[in-house]
Amino acid sequence: MLPLERRSLILEKLHEEKSVVVSELSKEFEVSEETIRRDLEKLSEEGQAVKSYGGAVLNEKSSIDLPFNIRQKANPEGKQSIGELANEQISDGDHILLDASTTSVFIAKNIKQKDQLTVITNSIENLLELSDVPGYDIISTGGVLRAGTMSLLGRRAAEGIGNYTVDKVFISCKAVDIDRGVTDGNDDVASIKQDMLAAGGKVYLAVDSTKFDKVAFARICPLSRVDVVITDRKPPEKWIKALEELHIECIYKK
Repeated sequence: MLPLERRSLILEKLHEEKSVVVSELSKEFEVSEETIRRDLEKLSEEGQAVKSYGGAVLNEKSSIDLPFNIRQKANPEGKQSIGELANEQISDGDHILLDASTTSVFIAKNIKQKDQLTVITNSIENLLELSDVPGYDIISTGGVLRAGTMSLLGRRAAEGIGNYTVDKVFISCKAVDIDRGVTDGNDDVASIKQDMLAAGGKVYLAVDSTKFDKVAFARICPLSRVDVVITDRKPPEKWIKALEELHIECIYKK
């Protein structure tokens, strides 16, 4: 097993159990305890873990940018609900933008029965998911593949987005707060989502209930920039009131 693959599995275990023990990982992966310590040191340098005596604990700061395979396993039921609700907002013939979030993959999975959609995305997963749907125009933004995220970012991606005007934009985020707005883990991701907002059309924030009342590192936009919030369950009353005051429609699973 390659070290990168082993560290990915250790990170998955950290997210499931919140802590790991060196001796147990050594037996599980059949490597020396020193090798496991090096793995944990690397995860600590990346900000994914905090080393402790005999092991490590998960670094749960919302500003940490997690690998795609880890994020994909977080609240899949909620994201499936969001995908179903988003599908109801899309009409045959629409031109839409999907970001590279794990939530948008669930949207892509749920829109395959629509006719003649044009989908622009910077997500490798979305490109693969929709690649065999007949009658769709699937457009990649281009850009630089960011390791571990399955997303295309950078100047070329921004230029690709800037070439089009769409009917509807679907983005997700790492965190959303009434006062601090919509935020994500790093500047590159936030910047591309800002470019998506500039592509015109109705803006949908597809965000599961675990993201509310949190703030991440890089700001995407104020909450007022969003037209519709799609989430998996009814938000707290303070959110219902805040969204109403901003004239933002809130759609959730009843």
